[in-house]
Amino acid sequence: MADIDQHTPMMQQYLRIKAEHPDILLFYRMGDFYELFHADAEKAARLLDITLTTRGASAGAPIKMAGVPWHAAEQYLAKLVKLGESVAICEQIGDPNTSKGPVERQVTRIVTPGTLTESGLLDEKRDNLLLALLADRASVGLAWLNLASGELRVAEIAPQQLATELQRIAPAEILLVDAQSERPDVAGHALTRLPEWHFDADAGRKALLEQLGAASLDGFGCGDMNIAIGACGALLGYARRTQGQSLAHVISVRAERGGEYVRLDPATRRNLELSETLRGEPAPTLFSLLDACAGNMGSRLLRHWLHHPLRDRSIVGARHAVVERLLEGEAHAAVHGVLRRCADIERIAGRIALKNARPRDLSGLRDTLSLVPEIGAATPPAEGLLDELKRDLEQPSQCLDLLARAILPEPASMLREGGVIADGYNADLDELRALQSNAGVFLVELESRERTRSGIPNLRVEYNRVHGYYIEVTNVHAQKVPEDYRRRQTLKNAERYITPELKVFEDKALSAKDRARALEKSLYDALLDALAAHLPRLQAIARAVAQLDVLACFASNASRRNWCRPTFAQDPLIEIEAGRHPVVEDQIEHFIANGARLSPARRLLLITGPNMGGKSTYMRQVALICLLAHAGAFVPAKRARLGPIDQIFTRIGAADDLAGGRSTFMVEMTESANILNNATESSLVLMDEVGRGTSTFDGLALAWAIARQLVERNRSLTLFATHYFELTRLALDYREVANVHLDAVEHKDTVVFLHALEEGPASQSYGLAVAALAGVPRPVIAKARRYLRQIEDESAGRGGQADLFAAGAGSRVEPEPPADPLRDALGQLNPDELSPREALELLYRLKKL
Repeated sequence: MADIDQHTPMMQQYLRIKAEHPDILLFYRMGDFYELFHADAEKAARLLDITLTTRGASAGAPIKMAGVPWHAAEQYLAKLVKLGESVAICEQIGDPNTSKGPVERQVTRIVTPGTLTESGLLDEKRDNLLLALLADRASVGLAWLNLASGELRVAEIAPQQLATELQRIAPAEILLVDAQSERPDVAGHALTRLPEWHFDADAGRKALLEQLGAASLDGFGCGDMNIAIGACGALLGYARRTQGQSLAHVISVRAERGGEYVRLDPATRRNLELSETLRGEPAPTLFSLLDACAGNMGSRLLRHWLHHPLRDRSIVGARHAVVERLLEGEAHAAVHGVLRRCADIERIAGRIALKNARPRDLSGLRDTLSLVPEIGAATPPAEGLLDELKRDLEQPSQCLDLLARAILPEPASMLREGGVIADGYNADLDELRALQSNAGVFLVELESRERTRSGIPNLRVEYNRVHGYYIEVTNVHAQKVPEDYRRRQTLKNAERYITPELKVFEDKALSAKDRARALEKSLYDALLDALAAHLPRLQAIARAVAQLDVLACFASNASRRNWCRPTFAQDPLIEIEAGRHPVVEDQIEHFIANGARLSPARRLLLITGPNMGGKSTYMRQVALICLLAHAGAFVPAKRARLGPIDQIFTRIGAADDLAGGRSTFMVEMTESANILNNATESSLVLMDEVGRGTSTFDGLALAWAIARQLVERNRSLTLFATHYFELTRLALDYREVANVHLDAVEHKDTVVFLHALEEGPASQSYGLAVAALAGVPRPVIAKARRYLRQIEDESAGRGGQADLFAAGAGSRVEPEPPADPLRDALGQLNPDELSPREALELLYRLKKL
């Protein structure tokens, strides 16, 4: 920049704009391409696999360039955003025909991972969220925005809850204070750092009040959230700057308070495979199984409900009531039949607010609004939530009328192509279109008149791109040419002329197409401005359609899969009759259903049984049934009755954390510590084979101590699977502990898993039989079997394994060794001080000992 005057005028313009966006890529519009220069070109060529070239020179140095076609830019932006990159879009805003120097350009918007709104850049079935984070010593303020829908939320949490909340919210981009130290909680997210003054609480409060058009935040329930409001101010400012305009569709804010949702920590979300398998794949998961939604709005809300199970039973009960009502007479099928014809109103409304809605967005919105009465008619009458949804589905007649008048039935996909605004909407546009469409008729009539007037029988009126419109006369009839003809072109055997009448028509016809496109764009922009007044109504319809879609999806699943409506109780309990794991049941032919009983008198189930016997599946199905019930869905069981549940914890599976420097056992103990420190009497805890990541006795001792802590202190409802048979003795010490096992039988040289839950401990683990099923070579199995018999014989010879849990065993670390006179005598002697005679006498004494 210091030597900018040495560059060409165009490069001077580029460098000035680039200096305002030094840390992100700049797409610089040049004709039909977005060009990137210098370091940006090298980076884009590497990331996008496009050609890097060198053309010309500026300030004595060659210019490195890379470019992407303007019409295909969206696919390249999508790739960059997935890689966590942000891009400034610099457009030509001046007229190339009137510009004396470089065409005037400016950055019109900035594309970042958290501020996407275009359908081509977004995952249709996942919300794309931008989150701002502000922390002090005592708490963390969060504000997050779904720019595509205009939904804004704030919350304040304890610092130790940040990782859990980020896993729940799953933002695409996080805004942080520039001076803030590195936080391990935000690792793996796209981060953008802003100056500290962007997070000022007073400025944030002012910005939020201005955005909402309100005098106070108390009515929104967030007046006391100063830290979150500071984060919200930074969030709104960043969103406005990236979009280059105001956020007309952000008209409300919702405050989230602790205890609103059943808490799921990151390990639980991962282990239950709600929307992503343990391998990181989108299916088979609970979400992929349930997602029978008719539209993308419903799919996104379904994902949100599964990750945000509610503790408020009145809301959950209202959802259950709607599902039950939609099951009557297969009403859910009729509702889905109409909803499948609906467009994504939520995101279309967002694009209208941000002035980037495309023509087919508006035609889709028009067609969907015309279906609103059909949706209401397909929805059965009922009180409560269903009635509220039907009231929100009131057709906005003015908005629909405007769209019907303004947009063609089948508009062009892009505004630049023309053919978007309906005939009859604007008289000037109709006239310009008539000039284009009626040109042929005019020319035929003109040709006929001129033949009659001139007496030239073969006179022709034609057009080409070089010379425009002309009248062609052969040289044979040159003497008959009227005086008002003006020569335009001379050919070998003919002359081409223009007349004043044809010239006037040419001027109108040749400019009509460009003038029509310019007028059409002006009318389209005005239409978007007019539709902005209807945004609150459109958002209400979108919310109602999405909820109705999810509830109909729940009803459809309940009908097809034979699920039941759960009931709730005041006491801490879980009573499930013939429960099934929804995802596993869908993957196999015959699933064995199992019940579960947990209560204050039966708080911990010690689950034993063979590997592959179904212990982990059984525990997960209990958790998923509880989660589905609190999401408002029916559950895969014959009957289910649930008490209050505040949290679901899981300690399942074995995986290390190489990036975080944690071994498998360290991960296991970290998750166990989280459970022991946070689980309450109303929590559901799943513990699978705790202690297996270390030595047998260490693991057994830890498993025993953790189980006792859960019974004595946490008093949580716990499913505790283990291969340590010694733990089954806990049922003798605590009346709240019960032994159950997954049954299996040996048949010849193999094992048959019955997958049925039975009372009492398992008789054996069948580890060698499972190893044989896995394909371990027979000689290895034979050796293992011989060694197992040897170990068992040695254990029996010693009177069995020492009882780790005998009375008093927990009060000391090591038992005192028995007295040993021989060792004592040897410990006291010094061989170097003994004479030969003394040594001989000592040997006889030691012999007697």
